[in-house]
Amino acid sequence: MQPDEATQAKPETVVAVPGLVVTPIERKTANSEGKQTKRMFGIIPNFAAVSARTEVPVLSARDKFILASKDSGDYSSFIWSGLQAAQSMALRSYPGLHQGAAGYGRYYWRAFADQASGSFFTEAIVPVLTNEDPRYYTLGYGGFFRRARYALSRVVITRTDSGRDTFNLSEIVGNGMEAGLANFYYPPQERSLHNTAVNWATQLEAASLNNLFREFWPDIRRKVLRQK
Repeated sequence: MQPDEATQAKPETVVAVPGLVVTPIERKTANSEGKQTKRMFGIIPNFAAVSARTEVPVLSARDKFILASKDSGDYSSFIWSGLQAAQSMALRSYPGLHQGAAGYGRYYWRAFADQASGSFFTEAIVPVLTNEDPRYYTLGYGGFFRRARYALSRVVITRTDSGRDTFNLSEIVGNGMEAGLANFYYPPQERSLHNTAVNWATQLEAASLNNLFREFWPDIRRKVLRQK
């Protein structure tokens, strides 16, 4: 006996929310495994993470630039840039920037420029050109090593706007463009191929760690912080 049209399961839908791209209506599961929040620990931006087993609309070019703007201009970005600047000055990473309040200012605006340009290259500019989706799609199930391997693989593999897997030009090339751009505002003695390569590798390392945090953040919320 065939079910009539009224009793057939209807596909789930998603709704758009003004201000940032879209907020998906998530599929209901027996628990909250794989459910992402907009921030980690209430501070760290997590706007580009998609909950496990969730369907979301394609990001338009405008949506990608909105996403990059929110990440780069978030209040936490100013705090994080300040911490990075303080660390770099304490380690005398760039002696040409000198010390003291003026030196800290030089470190600070460069640290902020690094993270802002990185966000725009990896989440907007390159993804628009390559039709790639800059969001992180949470796996949310399986053992620790399987999920960790998946999270790390997302640095080199991403989705296209049509949903197919592809080489992650947004992350690889985008971070390379950020490292190249930095040569224009760091001291001349720091503008070498070696230093550019180190900067690029550092950005990829940060992306890898960020993906790991995103993947296991739902578990940290449920099992460690005891949040529903």
